[in-house]
Amino acid sequence: MKIYWRHIPQANNSYAALSAACEVHGYNLEAAEGPCPDVTCYSINSIDERLYRDEIAGADCITVVGGPHASACYREVARYADYVVVGEGEYTLPALLFAIEEGRDPPPGVATAAGYTPARHTVLLDGHPPFSAVKGFIEITRGCPFSCGYCQTPRLFGRCMRHRSVDEISRYAARFRDIRFVTPNALAYGSDGVHIRLDRVERLLRSLDGRVYFGTFPGEVRPECISQQALDLIVETCANTRLHFGAQSGSDRVLRLLHRGHTVEDVVRAVDLCRDNGLVPVVDFIFGLPFESDDDQRATLDLVRMVTRAGRAHIHYFMPLPGTPLKQSRPRPLLPETEKILGKLALDGRITGSWMDHEIRFFRRTPHL
Repeated sequence: MKIYWRHIPQANNSYAALSAACEVHGYNLEAAEGPCPDVTCYSINSIDERLYRDEIAGADCITVVGGPHASACYREVARYADYVVVGEGEYTLPALLFAIEEGRDPPPGVATAAGYTPARHTVLLDGHPPFSAVKGFIEITRGCPFSCGYCQTPRLFGRCMRHRSVDEISRYAARFRDIRFVTPNALAYGSDGVHIRLDRVERLLRSLDGRVYFGTFPGEVRPECISQQALDLIVETCANTRLHFGAQSGSDRVLRLLHRGHTVEDVVRAVDLCRDNGLVPVVDFIFGLPFESDDDQRATLDLVRMVTRAGRAHIHYFMPLPGTPLKQSRPRPLLPETEKILGKLALDGRITGSWMDHEIRFFRRTPHL
């Protein structure tokens, strides 16, 4: 049985991880630019889903679809795909391929038009290689204890953080000259995500040989985790000259409604610490949140301007994602003054991203998981 992976640039890291997981079971996932017999696998999100829906529906082969959108909207996707892998795929996808080959019913964790039985397992990162023949970033942590209203991560991977061991990370990192990680919060490595364990972060960083980029996309940090001790460690052991973290709003009221778990003061303190330690802060913001007032939006704009005096900002326009608490919400329009100031900051090279077109914002980013 021939198995193909539909090449979608934004899903390259998923390809690396799932190709490695399938390889252990004797299945080779060959990259393809379209559906191919016998089986073609897809990983889609809520922005690119519309680009591939008709292709999947009309494919002259067995189609297997996973990814953030498929996991959140598995009933919808099962109407045009043969099989939908819901949630983590390292165990489920090889089990499904075996079932297809043997002519059996799909395993738990796979939805079809006939129904869905939830998976009864949790993936342990050390039980599956981060990549094999197809290289990808090394995922060191999965899950997030926070419950930000716009974010799919805790809904896909749970709120309990799971970590890959230092020995396993070091073994795979040895294959790179430049070492980068996938994690929802790099400084939370080895911890529960709330009570930071810098001793474990230090053990990881000191175990690595090569140029280590830690706390940069796709493995950012959270602002309240940034301390002088953490920055001393990063400056001493890592190659990056930037630190990437999310502020999302300049309003404490909005941050509380989002359940972000930090304050505006945490962001200001993190920016100042980065500047004092020679690191450029790169800070994410979301405009157009559904419960954002005019004053809240102006406060976020003020914080963006403050950040860009010392570093860079990456701007998003709110998009309600399926499976999140804000999935039914509508984005709030931007104030004319917001559009004007963001446009000027962009022309000056002080901000990146898109606050008008989700696809521009998304397709300039690094692959999703």
